[in-house]
Amino acid sequence: MSKCLVIGANGFLGSHLVDALADLGHEVTAFDRFSSQGSQYTSENVRPYVGDFLNTSDLAEALRGQELVFHFLSTTNPATADSEPTLDIRTNISQSVEFFKLCVDQGIQKIYFASTGGAIYGDQGLPKYGEMDLTLPVSPYGIGKLTLENYLRYFRTKHGLESVSLRISNPYGPRQHPHRKQGLIPIALRQIALDQPVIRYGAGTMTRDYIYVKDVSRIIAGIAGMPLNHQTYNLGSARGYTVTEVLDTIKEVTGRDFEVRELQRPPTFVESVILDTSRLEAELPQEVFPLSRLRDGIAATWEEQLRSVENTEYPVS
Repeated sequence: MSKCLVIGANGFLGSHLVDALADLGHEVTAFDRFSSQGSQYTSENVRPYVGDFLNTSDLAEALRGQELVFHFLSTTNPATADSEPTLDIRTNISQSVEFFKLCVDQGIQKIYFASTGGAIYGDQGLPKYGEMDLTLPVSPYGIGKLTLENYLRYFRTKHGLESVSLRISNPYGPRQHPHRKQGLIPIALRQIALDQPVIRYGAGTMTRDYIYVKDVSRIIAGIAGMPLNHQTYNLGSARGYTVTEVLDTIKEVTGRDFEVRELQRPPTFVESVILDTSRLEAELPQEVFPLSRLRDGIAATWEEQLRSVENTEYPVS
């Protein structure tokens, strides 16, 4: 087992990864600001490290004695990066490069980077996208992720820093914050739980590859420290669902009819992204599969949203 540092450990993906790594017996340090109440992860055998990603001293201290590092923090999301691209450059990209330098100084064995499979390939009209296809992102978020993948390639070549970039498609599930303008499923479920209209961009034909977050964390924890043949891997379900299909499934799960309000699709939203995951599947043990069904994942997410709404007091308008 390894000493693992998870950056962004109290976030959506990071907290599930902390649990998955701890369940496998790794010694896990959870780095985050922990600005929300308590920790999102549930494992007890985890060392929390309260720190700020933008504080280089905090990062250097947290890295001491670690072996594997999981960079699962982003200072922006697709919406904020789109509205202010220079913020992504000044904070997310710049500080991540500083962080990679610190990893070299501390002798880290390997970095696992949460990239994006939903935005990095752009809109090339392919039925599925593989790691050898062109990367043509049209959004600042995707451009930033690709930039950091390239910097990791630089650090590997110049300094011998091993790394794996995981191009994760559209993860969804419990702990995904519905107020951060990222993720159709949690945002729609939250609106439904509050008896409010659901926003749909475009006519409902946009197609995405959705993967349940516990499948993501289980797979990543499973490859931690494992010898791999490549530096870049797609991580998704390899199946596409249109927005309409997702909303229809949500209607079946919730048993509620809800209003859908259509807005114009932003120009940086690609029409279709489905990932070819055969490269990763070829190196994974068969017990990892099958992945969760979309309906089952939505049901688990819906249960959490209902509990959240029930436990929250809202002012009477």
